[in-house]
Amino acid sequence: VQLQASGGGLVQPGGSLRLSCAASGFTLDYFVIGWFRQAPGKEREGVSCISSSDSDGSTYYVDSVKGRFTMARDNAKNTVYLQLNSLKPEDTGVYYCATDGVYGGSCPALRYDYWGQGTLVTVSS
Repeated sequence: VQLQASGGGLVQPGGSLRLSCAASGFTLDYFVIGWFRQAPGKEREGVSCISSSDSDGSTYYVDSVKGRFTMARDNAKNTVYLQLNSLKPEDTGVYYCATDGVYGGSCPALRYDYWGQGTLVTVSS
C-alpha cells in the first residue's frame, strides 16, 4: 500500500491549487482517504476525507475549509484530488493524504495507518 501526494506549490492569497493523492498496491475507491495538513510550529490537523464508494462516498470537511476545498475521486487514475480554492495564508502547510486501509470504510476513520509523503502548500503574497 503506497500513497503519493503531489501538487503543492507557492500561490498568492485567493489563488487555487489541486493536490493529488495517487495510490499503488490497492484500489483507492474502496477505502477512506483523508487529507491532513501541518502548519509550521503546529500540530497536524485533519482537513477532509472521502468515504469509500462501497459506503456512500460522502465527503467531510473541517469548518475552516468548507466551501473552499473539494475532494473528488478519479477511479481510472486511482487518484483522489483535493481542490483548494480561495486560499488563505493560514492554509499554508505540508499536506498529507492517508488511508485507514479498511475495506468499505466511511468517514471519519478511527485511525489512519498508511500515509503518503507530504506536499508543501505555501500561500503568500
